[in-house]
Amino acid sequence: MIEFQRHKLKNGLTVLIHKDPGSPMAAFNMLYHVGAKDEHPDRTGLAHLFEHLMFGGSENAAKFDEHLEAAGGQSNAFTSNDLTNYYISIPVQNLETAFWLESDRLHSPSLNSENIRIQKSVVIEEYNQRNVNQPYGDIWSLLRPLVYKTHPYRWPVIGMDMRHIEEAGDDEIRSFFNTHYSPANAVLCVAGDVDPETVIPLSEKWFGDIRRPYNYVRNLPKEANQHSARYLEVERNVPQDALYMNFPAPGRLDESFYASDLLSDIISGGESSRIYRELVIEKEIFTEFDAFSSGDIENGMFILTGKLNPGISFSAAEDEVWKQLAVISNDITPRELNKVKNRTETALAWGRLKALDKAMTLCYFEALGDANMANQESAGYQNVHVDYCRDFAKNLFDPDAVSILRYKSGNPE
Repeated sequence: MIEFQRHKLKNGLTVLIHKDPGSPMAAFNMLYHVGAKDEHPDRTGLAHLFEHLMFGGSENAAKFDEHLEAAGGQSNAFTSNDLTNYYISIPVQNLETAFWLESDRLHSPSLNSENIRIQKSVVIEEYNQRNVNQPYGDIWSLLRPLVYKTHPYRWPVIGMDMRHIEEAGDDEIRSFFNTHYSPANAVLCVAGDVDPETVIPLSEKWFGDIRRPYNYVRNLPKEANQHSARYLEVERNVPQDALYMNFPAPGRLDESFYASDLLSDIISGGESSRIYRELVIEKEIFTEFDAFSSGDIENGMFILTGKLNPGISFSAAEDEVWKQLAVISNDITPRELNKVKNRTETALAWGRLKALDKAMTLCYFEALGDANMANQESAGYQNVHVDYCRDFAKNLFDPDAVSILRYKSGNPE
């Protein structure tokens, strides 16, 4: 149970406070409900670009990291398809430094032409390192547009084409900030040995005067149901053939999300799991195999992926996977389900030991609609019945709804 208090500023900022007396550090987590799905198809990558721009200094704090480190703090951030999250760990006695720095870069970040140019270069270099120069680095740039045809999940967070970043004008970039970086589109959680009597006045002091209107209406195109299998085969200079099979998965707020997440663990959660044991250890079809549900807020992806052993064809590997999926859909046992439920329960507990973990969790569920849903997550998993899980698997593994990427090793040059 994560206990918290909620306070709403007049400008729309939601502030959550979680008291954790055992934490030597305070966690300061700021979540903005903006991600890659809020970009224009011709300007992908802007949400991720802002993750970098926000560390480029602000009106009263030219060097964000220097000020924070001088106060004993550390910070980082991440961007997803759905949101952007900034987080700070800092000694409790220096908590106000975090309020100052975070509020200043929300109020007036350095969005001058020089900072934009520098951060564009950083993002483009990151893209080249991760997507171009790293084996299997372009998987998401290939798989996402195969799976999604209309929904903005069809491009990866870093962007589909770096020309979108290169060609984005300074005014376009500032407009993206003014549209999405509003107190009314943010959730702040402060966790640690703190009290509302301290956090609320600091929130009002540092954020209360920021008046940026928030008029954005999220109207995402709905992805049509898939009625026929899709295939894509590419050849790359990589050491092994790799297979990716995707099925449309429920969104994070769908009641079947928990069954989807548990099912991925039943399939490949460790060496004792069904498909891993059959196709990696016994039949040696794959050298490794994994299954996971993407967990996106909108309808997501349920992905099966494996690296093929030498001499195994894609068609043979796919046939073996289909056979195993048919068996699993009809034969999930209570013992299997309980095992992955217990593993999930342990993972949830370990993932909430630190104040920062709890701050992130509360912000995320508040963005979903209510931070208290964090305290219902365990029950969501425990309430999945074995019959429901079997029925879910039967409906999920539809041969007419699969998207298959065959990533062939070779030297295309």
